Amino acid sequence: MRVLKSSILAAFVFAAVAAPSFAQTTPPPAAPKPQTPPATPPAAPPAAAQPAAPKQPPVPFPADAKIAFVDVNQIAGTSAAGKEASKKLTALREKKLAEMQDKNKALQALTSKRDTSGAVLNETARAALDKDIDRLQRDIQFAQQNAEAEMQELTNDLQGEFQKRLIPIIEEVAKEKGLHAVFSIADSGAAYVHPGLNISEEVVKRLDAKK
Repeated sequence: MRVLKSSILAAFVFAAVAAPSFAQTTPPPAAPKPQTPPATPPAAPPAAAQPAAPKQPPVPFPADAKIAFVDVNQIAGTSAAGKEASKKLTALREKKLAEMQDKNKALQALTSKRDTSGAVLNETARAALDKDIDRLQRDIQFAQQNAEAEMQELTNDLQGEFQKRLIPIIEEVAKEKGLHAVFSIADSGAAYVHPGLNISEEVVKRLDAKK
């Protein structure tokens, strides 16, 4: 079952990869001058509501199959354990982003003060302001590295916890079905997988039942 490790890690890392960068921001450009809005055309009549497509019944697992597949991204995205892990990652990411935004605002304020007051500042005051800016820039860089390290550490911890719960359930399903192997769809390299061989939904049900 070790073949699933990279897939499980990828399922948790996706949130971190999609997260906004912790790097310091640059001052926003000046807002464009307001323009007279064009005349609003008459609203088009709403399109007729389309009836929802009927849900297709699940494809039964082939009775003579000796292998099966799991979609770890599907399991992580739909199971209660996976959703809880995603919430923890999101909460930490938002906390670190808020901290970085506060530091960046302070840096922008100091930079603006230096740029707009340069003519009235004496040499000593300007040197002190430059030191404060340099110190804050280094603090932001350290905070960025620390935030990324914390995100990676939490991702690794959550991945380990999830794997400890997931692998025994997959093995349980495999034994009940008399399977010789269970592959991860992400790592199998298969061009096509029979829908009935995907046991992800069954795994999710059992995973949620064993909270």
